[in-house]
Amino acid sequence: MTALGLDFGTTNTVIALPADGEGETRSLTFESLAGTTDTMRTCLSFMKDRKAAVGAPLVTEAGAAAIRTLIDHPGECRFLQSIKTYAASPLFSETAVLGRRHSFADLMAVFLEKLMAYAGDGWPGDVARVVAGRPVRFAGIGADETLALERYNDALSRFGFPEIRFVLEPVAAAWYFASRLRSDGNVLVADFGGGTTDYSIIRFSKSAGRLSAEPLSHSGVGVAGDMFDYRIIDNVVSPMLGKGTTYRSFGKKLDVPSNYYASFGRWSQLSIFKTTRDFADLKSLVRDASDPEALELFIELIENDEGYPLYEAVSATKRALSVQDEAEFFFAPLGRDSRRSVRRTDFEGWISGELRQMEEALDEAITGAGIAATEIDKVFLTGGSSFVPAVRNIFENRFDASRIETGGELLSIAHGLALIGTEESFPHEV
Repeated sequence: MTALGLDFGTTNTVIALPADGEGETRSLTFESLAGTTDTMRTCLSFMKDRKAAVGAPLVTEAGAAAIRTLIDHPGECRFLQSIKTYAASPLFSETAVLGRRHSFADLMAVFLEKLMAYAGDGWPGDVARVVAGRPVRFAGIGADETLALERYNDALSRFGFPEIRFVLEPVAAAWYFASRLRSDGNVLVADFGGGTTDYSIIRFSKSAGRLSAEPLSHSGVGVAGDMFDYRIIDNVVSPMLGKGTTYRSFGKKLDVPSNYYASFGRWSQLSIFKTTRDFADLKSLVRDASDPEALELFIELIENDEGYPLYEAVSATKRALSVQDEAEFFFAPLGRDSRRSVRRTDFEGWISGELRQMEEALDEAITGAGIAATEIDKVFLTGGSSFVPAVRNIFENRFDASRIETGGELLSIAHGLALIGTEESFPHEV
């Protein structure tokens, strides 16, 4: 029996399956126009085939190939990212993609179809069980967990898998890390994704070489690494592009509307912003602006589709701040004057609200487990934001440093799901 572990993430997706050795797993690899990888960016591009007949299927790509399609054909391509953030939204029923309606399940299924195609002969032909990860709390205001799982199940059912199961993502990561345990113990796993931060506290024990788990508590919050990137943009980049400046209208001095900068929440939205009434209004403000050069720079950034490389520069600055007290932000399309020094202390101030929510969710998990922090034997941190010093401080203020470990930032969940899937008696309680 082949069990597939599917970590369908906000930012990245990984699929793992059992390897030859007992307790061993491996990642599925994908080959696309953008190269070979075992981690796929969770995004899609859609284009019409110019040579095909009217009504022919759209040409789709996923991951890095989708990003390349957007960069090469910005005006013709419909690009979707962070698909997972819509899973639990009752307000999202479907979206128009080049004149065709797509539900969430449609989008998830298209994405998985591309992964199967990219995997080629590497895709196992005898999949008996798919174990898919799910967050403790889905992202979004008014998130409906039941709706999200129904949508997941709808998408996965289209592939004819005999059995589909769902496991909390931090539980899967805990299963992956638990193989390191030398004795029974209480384990806290903190999983920092792109859109959510999830915690699970689990009591692991080994008997006759088999691992068993007793979940003690789970908690989570819908903020994570993507919001950290946005805070840098909002405080470093947007002011260069005219945010906070004014313009004159009928003799009155007015603020440049802040909603013009809302598209920076997701870089792919910048290409859509170019087609909106707001963008046309922005261009009309230049002649009456107090800082017309800044607004012109903003307009050039949008028209030249610089959203993706801008976010790469922002992410590089964030990563540098994890190892340095100060880092330089520079993005050539914004000009020589765009060079800025960003201090870690300032960055930590910008994300203080998100850090507070992460702390509150952690305290909720510890309280819910009914044990003291001192009774937690091991703390495993996974996900890119686990490297942010302010995030690590949340844990170092509560636990001895010797109990805290990191690793498997992108792979731990998928591999943990695959391990759980190999259990003859599936652990229903997780």
